[in-house]
Amino acid sequence: MEAVAPTTASRSTDWRMWVPCLGMALCSWLSFVDRQVLTILSPTIIRDTGLTNQNFTDAASFFFLTYTLGNPLWGSVLDFVGLRVGMLLAVAVWTGASASHAFMGSFLGFAAARAVLGIGEGATFPGGLRTAVESLPANLRARAIALSFSGGTIGAVMMPLLLGPLAIKYGWRAAFIATAGLGATWLVIWAIIGRPPFLPPHVRKATKVAWPNFRERRVWALMFSYALPAISPGPLLTILSLYLAGRLKLTQAEVNTIAWIPPLTWGLGYFFWGWAADRYAANNRRPIGMFLLLTLTSLPLGLVTMTSSVGLAMALIGLSTFMGGGFQMVALKVGSYAFPREQSAMMTGIASGSWSLVNFVLLRAIGPWTGWMNGNRWEEIFWLIAVLPAVGIAAWYVLSLGDKQTAATKQTATT
Repeated sequence: MEAVAPTTASRSTDWRMWVPCLGMALCSWLSFVDRQVLTILSPTIIRDTGLTNQNFTDAASFFFLTYTLGNPLWGSVLDFVGLRVGMLLAVAVWTGASASHAFMGSFLGFAAARAVLGIGEGATFPGGLRTAVESLPANLRARAIALSFSGGTIGAVMMPLLLGPLAIKYGWRAAFIATAGLGATWLVIWAIIGRPPFLPPHVRKATKVAWPNFRERRVWALMFSYALPAISPGPLLTILSLYLAGRLKLTQAEVNTIAWIPPLTWGLGYFFWGWAADRYAANNRRPIGMFLLLTLTSLPLGLVTMTSSVGLAMALIGLSTFMGGGFQMVALKVGSYAFPREQSAMMTGIASGSWSLVNFVLLRAIGPWTGWMNGNRWEEIFWLIAVLPAVGIAAWYVLSLGDKQTAATKQTATT
Protein backbone atom coordinates (compact mmCIF):
# COMPACT_ATOMS: atom_id res chain seq x y z
CA MET A 1 0.00 0.00 0.00
CA GLU A 2 1.12 3.55 -0.70
CA ALA A 3 1.92 5.92 2.13
CA VAL A 4 -0.83 8.38 2.84
CA ALA A 5 -0.40 11.61 0.93
CA PRO A 6 0.03 14.89 2.79
CA THR A 7 -3.13 16.46 4.15
CA THR A 8 -5.47 18.46 1.99
CA ALA A 9 -4.55 21.65 3.78
CA SER A 10 -0.83 21.20 3.19
CA ARG A 11 -1.21 20.39 -0.48
CA SER A 12 -4.25 22.36 -1.58
CA THR A 13 -2.11 25.06 -3.22
CA ASP A 14 0.81 22.83 -4.22
CA TRP A 15 1.03 22.57 -8.02
CA ARG A 16 3.13 19.43 -7.68
CA MET A 17 0.11 17.40 -6.59
CA TRP A 18 -1.18 17.57 -10.20
CA VAL A 19 2.08 16.39 -11.81
CA PRO A 20 1.54 12.63 -11.27
CA CYS A 21 -1.94 12.86 -12.78
CA LEU A 22 -0.45 14.66 -15.78
CA GLY A 23 2.08 11.85 -16.03
CA MET A 24 -0.73 9.31 -16.00
CA ALA A 25 -2.59 11.35 -18.61
CA LEU A 26 0.48 10.90 -20.81
CA CYS A 27 0.43 7.20 -19.96
CA SER A 28 -3.20 6.78 -20.97
CA TRP A 29 -2.43 8.85 -24.09
CA LEU A 30 0.30 6.37 -24.96
CA SER A 31 -1.95 3.39 -24.25
CA PHE A 32 -4.63 4.58 -26.66
CA VAL A 33 -2.11 5.49 -29.35
CA ASP A 34 -0.76 1.94 -29.13
CA ARG A 35 -4.26 0.49 -28.96
CA GLN A 36 -5.92 2.48 -31.72
CA VAL A 37 -3.21 2.44 -34.37
CA LEU A 38 -4.35 -1.04 -35.44
CA THR A 39 -8.04 -0.17 -35.59
CA ILE A 40 -7.63 3.13 -37.42
CA LEU A 41 -5.41 1.53 -40.06
CA SER A 42 -7.58 -1.58 -40.35
CA PRO A 43 -8.70 -0.97 -43.98
CA THR A 44 -5.06 -0.68 -45.10
CA ILE A 45 -3.85 -3.62 -42.98
CA ILE A 46 -6.70 -5.84 -44.19
CA ARG A 47 -5.89 -4.96 -47.78
CA ASP A 48 -2.14 -5.62 -47.42
CA THR A 49 -2.33 -8.81 -45.33
CA GLY A 50 -5.37 -10.49 -46.86
CA LEU A 51 -7.20 -10.68 -43.52
CA THR A 52 -11.01 -10.51 -43.56
CA ASN A 53 -13.14 -8.20 -41.43
CA GLN A 54 -13.94 -11.14 -39.17
CA ASN A 55 -10.24 -12.06 -38.89
CA PHE A 56 -9.52 -8.51 -37.86
CA THR A 57 -12.24 -8.22 -35.21
CA ASP A 58 -11.35 -11.68 -33.87
CA ALA A 59 -7.68 -10.71 -33.54
CA ALA A 60 -8.60 -7.38 -31.95
CA SER A 61 -10.82 -9.16 -29.43
CA PHE A 62 -7.82 -10.92 -27.88
CA PHE A 63 -6.67 -7.54 -26.59
CA PHE A 64 -9.85 -7.27 -24.56
CA LEU A 65 -9.57 -10.85 -23.30
CA THR A 66 -6.12 -10.35 -21.78
CA TYR A 67 -6.97 -6.77 -20.81
CA THR A 68 -9.74 -8.33 -18.72
CA LEU A 69 -7.11 -10.29 -16.79
CA GLY A 70 -4.53 -7.51 -16.78
CA ASN A 71 -6.74 -4.92 -15.07
CA PRO A 72 -7.41 -6.73 -11.77
CA LEU A 73 -3.91 -8.23 -11.88
CA TRP A 74 -2.15 -4.88 -12.19
CA GLY A 75 -4.65 -3.26 -9.84
CA SER A 76 -3.65 -5.63 -7.05
CA VAL A 77 0.05 -5.44 -7.95
CA LEU A 78 0.09 -1.63 -7.98
CA ASP A 79 -1.56 -1.50 -4.56
CA PHE A 80 1.21 -3.83 -3.33
CA VAL A 81 4.47 -2.77 -5.05
CA GLY A 82 3.67 0.90 -5.63
CA LEU A 83 2.97 3.12 -8.61
CA ARG A 84 6.52 3.88 -9.70
CA VAL A 85 7.79 0.32 -10.08
CA GLY A 86 4.49 -1.16 -11.19
CA MET A 87 3.87 1.34 -13.98
CA LEU A 88 7.44 1.08 -15.27
CA LEU A 89 7.02 -2.69 -15.60
CA ALA A 90 3.60 -2.46 -17.25
CA VAL A 91 4.52 0.17 -19.83
CA ALA A 92 7.72 -1.67 -20.75
CA VAL A 93 5.65 -4.79 -21.51
CA TRP A 94 3.09 -3.05 -23.69
CA THR A 95 5.64 -0.91 -25.52
CA GLY A 96 7.39 -4.05 -26.74
CA ALA A 97 4.07 -5.61 -27.68
CA SER A 98 2.99 -2.55 -29.66
CA ALA A 99 6.22 -2.51 -31.64
CA SER A 100 5.84 -6.23 -32.41
CA HIS A 101 2.76 -5.51 -34.56
CA ALA A 102 5.11 -4.19 -37.25
CA PHE A 103 6.47 -7.70 -37.77
CA MET A 104 3.12 -9.48 -38.01
CA GLY A 105 1.22 -10.45 -41.13
CA SER A 106 -1.14 -13.24 -40.10
CA PHE A 107 -4.16 -13.70 -37.88
CA LEU A 108 -2.15 -15.60 -35.25
CA GLY A 109 0.58 -12.97 -35.22
CA PHE A 110 -1.80 -10.08 -34.70
CA ALA A 111 -3.80 -12.03 -32.12
CA ALA A 112 -0.63 -12.74 -30.10
CA ALA A 113 0.55 -9.14 -30.31
CA ARG A 114 -2.85 -7.86 -29.20
CA ALA A 115 -2.93 -10.34 -26.33
CA VAL A 116 0.40 -9.18 -24.88
CA LEU A 117 -0.56 -5.54 -25.44
CA GLY A 118 -3.74 -6.14 -23.44
CA ILE A 119 -1.83 -7.63 -20.50
CA GLY A 120 0.48 -4.61 -20.26
CA GLU A 121 -2.18 -1.96 -20.79
CA GLY A 122 -4.24 -3.44 -17.98
CA ALA A 123 -2.31 -1.15 -15.63
CA THR A 124 -3.52 2.07 -17.25
CA PHE A 125 -6.80 2.75 -15.47
CA PRO A 126 -5.88 1.18 -12.09
CA GLY A 127 -2.70 3.26 -12.17
CA GLY A 128 -4.60 6.41 -13.11
CA LEU A 129 -7.11 6.12 -10.31
CA ARG A 130 -4.49 5.11 -7.75
CA THR A 131 -2.47 8.18 -8.72
CA ALA A 132 -5.51 10.44 -8.27
CA VAL A 133 -6.22 8.95 -4.86
CA GLU A 134 -2.63 9.41 -3.68
CA SER A 135 -2.15 12.89 -5.12
CA LEU A 136 -5.42 14.83 -4.73
CA PRO A 137 -7.92 15.45 -1.92
CA ALA A 138 -11.34 13.81 -2.04
CA ASN A 139 -13.17 16.95 -3.24
CA LEU A 140 -11.03 17.01 -6.41
CA ARG A 141 -10.82 13.27 -6.95
CA ALA A 142 -13.32 12.71 -9.78
CA ARG A 143 -11.70 15.53 -11.75
CA ALA A 144 -8.26 14.09 -10.98
CA ILE A 145 -9.43 10.72 -12.27
CA ALA A 146 -10.77 12.43 -15.39
CA LEU A 147 -7.38 14.08 -15.94
CA SER A 148 -5.51 10.80 -15.49
CA PHE A 149 -7.84 9.00 -17.89
CA SER A 150 -8.22 11.83 -20.42
CA GLY A 151 -4.89 11.30 -22.14
CA GLY A 152 -6.28 8.10 -23.62
CA THR A 153 -8.99 9.88 -25.53
CA ILE A 154 -6.56 12.61 -26.59
CA GLY A 155 -4.28 9.87 -27.91
CA ALA A 156 -7.13 8.35 -29.86
CA VAL A 157 -7.91 11.82 -31.25
CA MET A 158 -4.34 12.53 -32.30
CA MET A 159 -3.48 9.07 -33.60
CA PRO A 160 -5.27 9.26 -36.98
CA LEU A 161 -3.95 12.80 -37.46
CA LEU A 162 -0.32 11.88 -36.66
CA LEU A 163 0.31 8.19 -37.31
CA GLY A 164 -2.36 7.94 -40.02
CA PRO A 165 -0.44 10.15 -42.48
CA LEU A 166 2.82 8.44 -41.43
CA ALA A 167 1.31 5.08 -42.35
CA ILE A 168 0.05 6.37 -45.69
CA LYS A 169 3.49 7.72 -46.59
CA TYR A 170 5.80 5.05 -45.14
CA GLY A 171 3.51 2.06 -44.63
CA TRP A 172 1.48 0.88 -41.67
CA ARG A 173 4.42 -1.00 -40.14
CA ALA A 174 6.29 2.28 -39.61
CA ALA A 175 3.42 3.55 -37.46
CA PHE A 176 3.93 0.67 -35.01
CA ILE A 177 7.69 1.23 -34.85
CA ALA A 178 7.03 4.88 -33.98
CA THR A 179 4.99 3.83 -30.94
CA ALA A 180 8.05 2.14 -29.40
CA GLY A 181 9.87 5.47 -29.27
CA LEU A 182 6.89 7.09 -27.57
CA GLY A 183 6.82 4.32 -24.96
CA ALA A 184 10.52 4.68 -24.20
CA THR A 185 10.06 8.42 -23.73
CA TRP A 186 7.27 7.91 -21.20
CA LEU A 187 9.36 5.44 -19.19
CA VAL A 188 12.01 8.11 -18.72
CA ILE A 189 9.41 10.71 -17.69
CA TRP A 190 7.77 8.41 -15.13
CA ALA A 191 11.11 7.38 -13.66
CA ILE A 192 11.59 11.07 -12.81
CA ILE A 193 8.12 12.05 -11.54
CA GLY A 194 6.98 8.77 -10.02
CA ARG A 195 8.66 9.59 -6.70
CA PRO A 196 8.75 12.32 -4.05
CA PRO A 197 8.09 15.23 -4.06
CA PHE A 198 5.41 14.45 -6.64
CA LEU A 199 4.22 11.16 -5.17
CA PRO A 200 4.51 10.08 -1.55
CA PRO A 201 7.11 7.37 -0.92
CA HIS A 202 5.91 3.80 -1.19
CA VAL A 203 5.54 2.06 2.15
CA ARG A 204 4.51 -1.57 1.89
CA LYS A 205 2.26 -2.38 4.83
CA ALA A 206 0.50 -5.43 3.40
CA THR A 207 2.22 -8.80 3.63
CA LYS A 208 0.53 -10.17 0.51
CA VAL A 209 -1.27 -9.02 -2.60
CA ALA A 210 -5.02 -8.45 -2.16
CA TRP A 211 -7.29 -10.04 -4.79
CA PRO A 212 -10.93 -9.30 -5.63
CA ASN A 213 -13.50 -11.31 -3.69
CA PHE A 214 -16.26 -12.14 -6.15
CA ARG A 215 -18.53 -13.34 -3.38
CA GLU A 216 -19.04 -9.73 -2.33
CA ARG A 217 -22.15 -7.90 -3.51
CA ARG A 218 -20.19 -4.64 -3.88
CA VAL A 219 -17.92 -6.25 -6.51
CA TRP A 220 -20.85 -7.23 -8.72
CA ALA A 221 -22.56 -3.88 -8.23
CA LEU A 222 -19.38 -2.13 -9.38
CA MET A 223 -19.02 -4.40 -12.40
CA PHE A 224 -22.59 -3.93 -13.60
CA SER A 225 -22.49 -0.16 -13.07
CA TYR A 226 -19.36 0.09 -15.23
CA ALA A 227 -18.97 -2.78 -17.69
CA LEU A 228 -22.28 -2.64 -19.58
CA PRO A 229 -23.21 1.07 -19.17
CA ALA A 230 -19.79 2.38 -20.26
CA ILE A 231 -19.34 -0.15 -23.06
CA SER A 232 -19.88 1.93 -26.21
CA PRO A 233 -16.40 3.48 -26.66
CA GLY A 234 -14.75 0.04 -26.82
CA PRO A 235 -16.61 -1.57 -29.74
CA LEU A 236 -17.35 1.74 -31.45
CA LEU A 237 -13.70 2.74 -31.71
CA THR A 238 -12.83 -0.78 -32.88
CA ILE A 239 -15.41 -1.02 -35.67
CA LEU A 240 -15.60 2.68 -36.60
CA SER A 241 -13.20 2.49 -39.53
CA LEU A 242 -14.90 -0.66 -40.82
CA TYR A 243 -18.28 1.07 -40.74
CA LEU A 244 -17.06 4.27 -42.34
CA ALA A 245 -15.19 2.44 -45.10
CA GLY A 246 -17.68 -0.40 -45.64
CA ARG A 247 -21.10 1.18 -45.15
CA LEU A 248 -20.43 4.87 -45.86
CA LYS A 249 -17.72 4.21 -48.50
CA LEU A 250 -15.03 6.51 -47.13
CA THR A 251 -11.37 6.15 -48.11
CA GLN A 252 -8.56 5.63 -45.58
CA ALA A 253 -7.60 9.29 -45.88
CA GLU A 254 -11.21 10.37 -45.30
CA VAL A 255 -11.49 8.04 -42.30
CA ASN A 256 -8.35 9.64 -40.83
CA THR A 257 -9.94 13.10 -40.98
CA ILE A 258 -12.95 12.23 -38.81
CA ALA A 259 -11.97 9.18 -36.74
CA TRP A 260 -10.80 11.50 -33.94
CA ILE A 261 -14.32 12.73 -33.15
CA PRO A 262 -15.65 9.82 -30.99
CA PRO A 263 -12.54 9.63 -28.79
CA LEU A 264 -12.65 13.42 -28.37
CA THR A 265 -16.23 13.31 -27.13
CA TRP A 266 -15.26 10.38 -24.91
CA GLY A 267 -12.59 12.55 -23.29
CA LEU A 268 -14.98 15.49 -22.95
CA GLY A 269 -17.32 13.09 -21.20
CA TYR A 270 -14.63 12.34 -18.64
CA PHE A 271 -14.22 16.00 -17.70
CA PHE A 272 -17.86 17.05 -17.81
CA TRP A 273 -19.19 14.06 -15.90
CA GLY A 274 -16.21 14.05 -13.55
CA TRP A 275 -17.16 17.60 -12.58
CA ALA A 276 -20.83 16.62 -12.37
CA ALA A 277 -20.02 13.61 -10.16
CA ASP A 278 -17.98 15.77 -7.77
CA ARG A 279 -20.76 18.35 -7.63
CA TYR A 280 -23.95 16.31 -7.70
CA ALA A 281 -22.93 12.81 -6.61
CA ALA A 282 -20.80 13.81 -3.63
CA ASN A 283 -21.36 11.32 -0.80
CA ASN A 284 -24.17 9.73 -2.85
CA ARG A 285 -23.77 5.98 -3.03
CA ARG A 286 -26.73 5.60 -5.40
CA PRO A 287 -27.00 8.53 -7.89
CA ILE A 288 -30.03 7.02 -9.61
CA GLY A 289 -31.06 10.21 -11.40
CA MET A 290 -27.63 10.70 -12.94
CA PHE A 291 -27.43 7.09 -14.09
CA LEU A 292 -30.94 7.33 -15.58
CA LEU A 293 -30.05 10.47 -17.52
CA LEU A 294 -26.95 8.81 -18.94
CA THR A 295 -28.93 5.70 -19.89
CA LEU A 296 -31.67 7.55 -21.76
CA THR A 297 -29.16 9.69 -23.66
CA SER A 298 -27.27 6.57 -24.80
CA LEU A 299 -30.24 5.15 -26.73
CA PRO A 300 -30.06 7.38 -29.86
CA LEU A 301 -26.97 5.42 -30.99
CA GLY A 302 -29.35 2.82 -32.39
CA LEU A 303 -30.48 5.34 -35.03
CA VAL A 304 -27.04 5.62 -36.68
CA THR A 305 -27.82 3.36 -39.63
CA MET A 306 -30.99 5.28 -40.48
CA THR A 307 -28.91 8.08 -42.01
CA SER A 308 -26.45 8.21 -44.88
CA SER A 309 -25.11 11.52 -43.59
CA VAL A 310 -21.56 11.11 -42.31
CA GLY A 311 -21.95 14.18 -40.10
CA LEU A 312 -25.14 12.97 -38.41
CA ALA A 313 -23.74 9.46 -37.96
CA MET A 314 -20.61 10.83 -36.30
CA ALA A 315 -22.74 13.08 -34.07
CA LEU A 316 -24.73 10.09 -32.79
CA ILE A 317 -21.61 8.00 -32.29
CA GLY A 318 -19.89 10.91 -30.54
CA LEU A 319 -22.88 11.37 -28.23
CA SER A 320 -22.68 7.70 -27.26
CA THR A 321 -18.98 7.84 -26.39
CA PHE A 322 -19.59 11.06 -24.43
CA MET A 323 -22.11 9.17 -22.30
CA GLY A 324 -19.72 6.23 -22.04
CA GLY A 325 -17.16 8.49 -20.40
CA GLY A 326 -19.87 9.74 -18.08
CA PHE A 327 -20.79 6.25 -16.95
CA GLN A 328 -17.13 5.59 -16.15
CA MET A 329 -16.73 8.67 -13.97
CA VAL A 330 -19.99 8.21 -12.05
CA ALA A 331 -19.47 4.47 -11.55
CA LEU A 332 -15.94 4.98 -10.19
CA LYS A 333 -17.12 7.80 -7.94
CA VAL A 334 -19.78 5.48 -6.50
CA GLY A 335 -17.32 2.61 -6.30
CA SER A 336 -14.90 4.70 -4.27
CA TYR A 337 -17.44 4.72 -1.42
CA ALA A 338 -17.65 0.93 -1.39
CA PHE A 339 -13.91 0.13 -1.34
CA PRO A 340 -11.22 1.38 1.06
CA ARG A 341 -8.57 3.77 -0.19
CA GLU A 342 -5.79 1.18 -0.06
CA GLN A 343 -7.74 -0.95 -2.56
CA SER A 344 -8.40 1.86 -5.04
CA ALA A 345 -6.30 0.38 -7.84
CA MET A 346 -7.85 -3.04 -7.34
CA MET A 347 -11.31 -1.47 -7.44
CA THR A 348 -10.55 0.19 -10.77
CA GLY A 349 -9.05 -3.05 -12.06
CA ILE A 350 -12.29 -4.87 -11.30
CA ALA A 351 -14.33 -2.24 -13.13
CA SER A 352 -12.07 -1.91 -16.16
CA GLY A 353 -11.46 -5.64 -16.35
CA SER A 354 -15.18 -6.40 -16.45
CA TRP A 355 -15.58 -3.71 -19.13
CA SER A 356 -12.89 -5.39 -21.18
CA LEU A 357 -14.50 -8.82 -20.79
CA VAL A 358 -17.77 -7.45 -22.17
CA ASN A 359 -15.81 -5.97 -25.09
CA PHE A 360 -14.22 -9.35 -25.81
CA VAL A 361 -17.55 -11.17 -25.82
CA LEU A 362 -19.24 -8.41 -27.81
CA LEU A 363 -16.58 -8.23 -30.51
CA ARG A 364 -16.56 -11.99 -30.90
CA ALA A 365 -20.33 -11.86 -31.33
CA ILE A 366 -20.56 -8.93 -33.74
CA GLY A 367 -17.40 -9.67 -35.74
CA PRO A 368 -19.23 -11.87 -38.26
CA TRP A 369 -21.97 -9.22 -38.56
CA THR A 370 -19.50 -6.76 -40.13
CA GLY A 371 -18.74 -8.98 -43.13
CA TRP A 372 -20.34 -8.98 -46.56
CA MET A 373 -21.42 -12.62 -46.21
CA ASN A 374 -23.79 -11.65 -43.40
CA GLY A 375 -25.26 -8.62 -45.08
CA ASN A 376 -23.52 -6.02 -42.91
CA ARG A 377 -25.83 -6.28 -39.91
CA TRP A 378 -24.92 -2.82 -38.70
CA GLU A 379 -28.44 -2.12 -37.42
CA GLU A 380 -28.22 -4.97 -34.94
CA ILE A 381 -24.72 -3.93 -33.90
CA PHE A 382 -25.61 -0.34 -33.04
CA TRP A 383 -28.88 -1.19 -31.31
CA LEU A 384 -27.17 -3.84 -29.19
CA ILE A 385 -24.55 -1.33 -28.05
CA ALA A 386 -27.28 1.26 -27.42
CA VAL A 387 -29.39 -0.89 -25.06
CA LEU A 388 -26.60 -2.48 -23.00
CA PRO A 389 -26.38 0.53 -20.62
CA ALA A 390 -30.03 0.03 -19.62
CA VAL A 391 -29.34 -3.63 -18.83
CA GLY A 392 -26.30 -2.76 -16.72
CA ILE A 393 -27.98 0.00 -14.73
CA ALA A 394 -31.01 -2.20 -14.02
CA ALA A 395 -28.69 -4.87 -12.60
CA TRP A 396 -26.74 -2.27 -10.61
CA TYR A 397 -29.97 -0.87 -9.16
CA VAL A 398 -30.91 -4.26 -7.73
CA LEU A 399 -27.43 -5.07 -6.46
CA SER A 400 -26.91 -1.65 -4.89
CA LEU A 401 -30.06 -2.01 -2.82
CA GLY A 402 -27.94 -4.13 -0.51
CA ASP A 403 -25.68 -1.14 0.22
CA LYS A 404 -28.66 0.98 1.22
CA GLN A 405 -30.15 -1.78 3.35
CA THR A 406 -26.81 -2.51 5.00
CA ALA A 407 -26.27 1.17 5.81
CA ALA A 408 -29.77 1.44 7.25
CA THR A 409 -29.23 -1.69 9.34
CA LYS A 410 -25.98 -0.33 10.77
CA GLN A 411 -27.61 3.00 11.58
CA THR A 412 -30.48 1.24 13.35
CA ALA A 413 -28.07 -0.91 15.30
CA THR A 414 -26.21 2.14 16.58
CA THR A 415 -29.25 4.21 17.56
